[in-house]
Amino acid sequence: MTRDKTILIVGTYDTKDDELQYMAEVIRGQGGGVVTMDVSILGDPSRPTDISKHDVAAEAGTTIAEIIGYGDENRAMQAMAEGAARLAARAEAAGRIDGIVILGGSMGTDLALDVCAALPLGVPKYVVSTVAFSPLIPADRLAPDIQMILWAGGLYGLNSVCKASLSQAAGAVLGAARAVEAPARDRPLIGMTSFGKTVLRYMVALKPALEARGFEVAVFHATGMGGRAFECLATDGAFAAVFDFATQEVGNHINGSAITAGEDRLTGAGRAGVPQIVAPGCYDLVDLVGWQPVPEKLAALPSHAHNRLITSVVLDAEGRREVARAHCARLAEATGPTVMLMPLGGCGEWDRPGNDLHDADGLAAFAGALRDGCPPNVELREIDAHINDAAFAETALAVFDDWLARGIVKSR
Repeated sequence: MTRDKTILIVGTYDTKDDELQYMAEVIRGQGGGVVTMDVSILGDPSRPTDISKHDVAAEAGTTIAEIIGYGDENRAMQAMAEGAARLAARAEAAGRIDGIVILGGSMGTDLALDVCAALPLGVPKYVVSTVAFSPLIPADRLAPDIQMILWAGGLYGLNSVCKASLSQAAGAVLGAARAVEAPARDRPLIGMTSFGKTVLRYMVALKPALEARGFEVAVFHATGMGGRAFECLATDGAFAAVFDFATQEVGNHINGSAITAGEDRLTGAGRAGVPQIVAPGCYDLVDLVGWQPVPEKLAALPSHAHNRLITSVVLDAEGRREVARAHCARLAEATGPTVMLMPLGGCGEWDRPGNDLHDADGLAAFAGALRDGCPPNVELREIDAHINDAAFAETALAVFDDWLARGIVKSR
């Protein structure tokens, strides 16, 4: 079979040599090519790797001897992560690899997150980890399209249980490299955040209108991981402009929810100077992990079990003011054009008059705090409409069209 795609295999070959070699054999057996990278420190592989641990250390500006001299395995592995990330990014940019698979426990996973973050969207990234899906992994360490596979039964040596995981990972990364359709970049991209149409539906009108203007639109589901992907791409300057209208993850984070996009939510576009239109969709709710106890801070507030995974707590007036202040603090860092749209009729379908979450006083408390704390670099526009009304989408589109006419947003 033709070796049409090449996969970079990364791991500590001094302790996981058999497992890493097994994945290489699976990939080669399916007709793929392999490049191997050793990120171990103390020992050596059974056979030379294509990229040695000495190459990795040198790329980080140090040597294996110096790293051993740290006497600190955490610092040592961070140095190896730095070198591995740079070498992987360079190999991908040069067309030498088409995907990556990394094997590790908690140490190897820590390194893997840095390496995957250094590779662009569309490059298959698979991490076989003993801590896959674990709350040990913070949202802000995750690459937008990272894939994780639990390394079951893989603590020491090969066996039929861990081979099931390793072979799946090897086949998955090779198959992904063959099948992936990387972003075309033939049209400027708009990043938008939202939830499902039952609660937010401005995208139904905005997406075709923006596409008619020659833009591609990607809508991110703002349930933690979606917001993380949005922030990663915004930070990288992937967007011509953003319509960030579902910022609930800000409130989730400051209230300690595990459903978070990270501390830097609502900052990526601003720091990159990307023109952004922002609105506080579903600001009044804090989503929590449904199968965990409600934190004491929020226990007295009304709540609703959205499903077995998510419970939503309804914030009181002071909680809403705190969320408004957090929005203002993050937007104050923006270096590009920023408009905050505040729909005075409500920010989610459930808070309309007559619906279960309608709270006129709470909405007024949020709007007042936003008004009082809006930083000078942000233009605040209050709209006498609900976020799901046509008037809201029309206002957002008018802002965008003005930027387009003035050359602030580039159509090509």
